[in-house]
Amino acid sequence: MSADPPILAVDLGGTRLRAALAGAGGALTPLEVGPAPQSLAEFTDRIGGLLAQTKAERLGIGVPGLARGTACIWIPNLGFLDGTDFAALFPGIAIGLGNDAQLALLAEATDGAARGRTDALLLSIGTGIGSAVLSGGRIVKGSHGGACSFGWATADLTDAGDPRQGWLERQASGRALDAAAREIGLADGLALIEAGHAGYAAALRALERPMQALGASLAGAVGLLDPELIIVTGGVAAALDLLAPMVLAALRRQLPAHLRRIDIAAGRFGPQASLRGAALAGQAGPDWGSVNG
Repeated sequence: MSADPPILAVDLGGTRLRAALAGAGGALTPLEVGPAPQSLAEFTDRIGGLLAQTKAERLGIGVPGLARGTACIWIPNLGFLDGTDFAALFPGIAIGLGNDAQLALLAEATDGAARGRTDALLLSIGTGIGSAVLSGGRIVKGSHGGACSFGWATADLTDAGDPRQGWLERQASGRALDAAAREIGLADGLALIEAGHAGYAAALRALERPMQALGASLAGAVGLLDPELIIVTGGVAAALDLLAPMVLAALRRQLPAHLRRIDIAAGRFGPQASLRGAALAGQAGPDWGSVNG
């Protein structure tokens, strides 16, 4: 990756903003880590200031919601960005904009856990569940930028639905693990996983249901897409030694023999994946979906 012209990479989350300057060979020089902007004016000032500071001519940015081309469509926790076209905000700057999970998969497929693969599924499990799909060497975006919104998968016909959280997010995200922990007197999902690692039977039982929900839902995705690998990033990735067997048992139970060979692996880049993907998108521009790693 060339640093000439410079590329400003931004990972914009619901609560945090991280920015870095992309250099030669994909190296990232940190510029800023801080709270997410709370208004369009603040966002414009901060990103505009970083562009001026770095003299960057390209901007790659990941957002926690739907994006199409250079415009945000729906950003649930940062509603002031809905309908905003970054090309209009930052004229003269080449822009690569995408969903943060899609950009994380771009990084993993280019030089990470999915390097050399043409078909993969990524799950980012944190407060919610983000997801992305690599199919035939391209990141699948869909007609509105919202393809592969796997947190909305459901396996419960009686569920009433929720306009802001999908069924699977309510069953298996970090918030779901926090709730499962509190039911057995533990502080949060991290404490629940630690107790599971220690062999605490109640913790293992508490983890089984969310991981079974995740595995059963993943079976549908595997049946539809036939990926070579499932990559997990986010807070639970470090606990795959404990959690992956639970997920895989439920997943494989719902699949025919020729699809059961699917495996789960942690992403290579951890919390840096979306930022690295933003740098790649900034280099490529709006049509950043092809993977050449």
